[in-house]
Amino acid sequence: MISRRKFLGGATAAAAATGISLAGGRALAGSSNGSARAAASLPLKVVNNTGQFDDASIFLYILGEVDGKRVHVTPEGEAKPVEMGDNGGDGFTDYAISLSDAGNLQLPYMDGGRIYTGLGDKLKFKAVEDGNGNAALAYPAGWVESDPNWGVLHDCAEFTFKDSGMYCNTTAVDMFSVPLSITLKGQKEQTTGKLKSGGRAQAFEKLAGGPFGDLIVEDKRIIAPSHGIDSGRFPADYLDAYIDEVWSVYSSKDLVVTTNQGEFKGRVSGNTLGFTGPGEVTIEKPSTRDVLFCDGALAAPNDAMGGPVAAIVGAALNRTSLAALASQPTDDPSGFYQGDTVHEYVKVMHEIADDGKAYGFAFDDVAGFAAYIEDGAPTEITLSLDPLK
Repeated sequence: MISRRKFLGGATAAAAATGISLAGGRALAGSSNGSARAAASLPLKVVNNTGQFDDASIFLYILGEVDGKRVHVTPEGEAKPVEMGDNGGDGFTDYAISLSDAGNLQLPYMDGGRIYTGLGDKLKFKAVEDGNGNAALAYPAGWVESDPNWGVLHDCAEFTFKDSGMYCNTTAVDMFSVPLSITLKGQKEQTTGKLKSGGRAQAFEKLAGGPFGDLIVEDKRIIAPSHGIDSGRFPADYLDAYIDEVWSVYSSKDLVVTTNQGEFKGRVSGNTLGFTGPGEVTIEKPSTRDVLFCDGALAAPNDAMGGPVAAIVGAALNRTSLAALASQPTDDPSGFYQGDTVHEYVKVMHEIADDGKAYGFAFDDVAGFAAYIEDGAPTEITLSLDPLK
């Protein structure tokens, strides 16, 4: 699981793993403003603006980790540990909260939290044993055709809530399906994840045809190209030519990457991009899959040296800005997604966002482009299911 990192904001933190089948959790505790502390529970409102489903047809699942144990939240706001015996006769748990019966929901302190929404049918979560023999959950994997939730319209938002505050985001790292937005009230009021009018339909229209068209699953979802590679829906060499170009460019000039630790200068030798500066960092030449997943050769450890450098390089590769801009990171989006071969999926996710921010890949938070908000003294959070058009 890839941790969200506040590389340029002065703090780094790692999220707890939240499931077995789902990669790419982002919402973590970072730094918060002021000395106020968050109350031990937070009112959660869920608003149905879909225009197509009534409240009785929408099912909520609040899941995460408390004190190292996987939990689900009841309608009363109690975090109950997941147990193997929770699987029913069909082999799956039933932690569903119908939106029509949601009442006054409360979020307890929780790490690696997710709020899943299932529209038109319940989702199937299976209690399983993790590698240590503890009860865990197999989460929906909407990019896997054999997954029991393949036919259900669903999506999720992510959060970590603790005494230092609420940290939350919407996500399209794995797929794009249900338009979700989050409004967080506290020291100020903030909203993220809201789409432009007709944004969902625009995404399906813009990505139809070409290699990205095979990622569209009817009108249910658009699978992220990272997962598309693994399922044979997307070419595994899509970014190879661009990666070759980057390696060629920086074999004869320096790449400068600036983090909180200072300035790193990098130069390619063979297949290795080596950096000197506050510390020595090396990155092997990544594959297209490494770039899209922000993993493999671009795996970013939760440290002060290699992690931030890898994340910034990975973000610039996904944004196809690395070959042209030798000083990274850059916060000017006009230089993103240029050239003949670009990450159209992420480009479109940002184009349809009302504020231009989206979590289209795991390092999309570099330079502040992710659909992420936080508050050190939150008083209420609202999750809106926005129009399905």
